[in-house]
Amino acid sequence: MRDDDDDDTTPDALRLDKWLWMTRFCKTRAIAQTLAAKGRIRINGRRVDKPHALVRVDDVITLPLPAAVKVVKVLTLPARRGPAAEAQASYALIP
Repeated sequence: MRDDDDDDTTPDALRLDKWLWMTRFCKTRAIAQTLAAKGRIRINGRRVDKPHALVRVDDVITLPLPAAVKVVKVLTLPARRGPAAEAQASYALIP
């Protein structure tokens, strides 16, 4: 049995709520979990309503944010919640 239940990553995937938090789309992980549970986020065009849905490199994520709907392509999976520049380097906005 593992002691660290926060290790939700696999070598090629990351939980949606963790990805939203690490890439600074959400201020806290709890907000990211709530946003994901509402069922308005899409991964590769498929509606997701689970915070534990997996995000992989090359996935296209549609995020309904308060200011606008953003469509992003995942370039890399972040290893930590670092500075904004580091977070922005892990995805590309799709116009």
